[in-house]
Amino acid sequence: MGIDRLDARLIELLAEEPRIGVLEASRRLGVARGTAQARLDRLLAQGVIRGFGPEVDPAAIGYPVTAFATLEIKQGQGPDVRSHLAGVPEVLELHTTTGHGDMLCRLVARSNADLQRVIDRVVGFEGIVRASTTIVMENPVPLRMIPLVKQAAED
Repeated sequence: MGIDRLDARLIELLAEEPRIGVLEASRRLGVARGTAQARLDRLLAQGVIRGFGPEVDPAAIGYPVTAFATLEIKQGQGPDVRSHLAGVPEVLELHTTTGHGDMLCRLVARSNADLQRVIDRVVGFEGIVRASTTIVMENPVPLRMIPLVKQAAED
């Protein structure tokens, strides 16, 4: 599924102003309201746009420490480990991976000392054999999508 320049402009506008209405978006994009609505509906239906929720900064709500944990799991324990990790609120993301580990998760904690508590909770499950944790020092390029959206529209 590809996107064109109008799709990219609509996505960028929604990223900048997630509470904008379709009528105002159509006005700013210079297209008919029906066109903007049809594009938005298509982008939602195809899973390009996954939601409109608020972007929350973990540090602003008391979780300034971010870390990544590479987990090695026992064979056949993937579904159980996933379920366990889904129950840990400080696990923000979980990816299955190739290479050194089997899973990579992004964690947050209230402090470095609290990170130990979070790691203990994460690895305190018999399906996890080993964990290797890396603490984030700085995030000079935070998660972003707009440059990728613009490039995809050019392809």
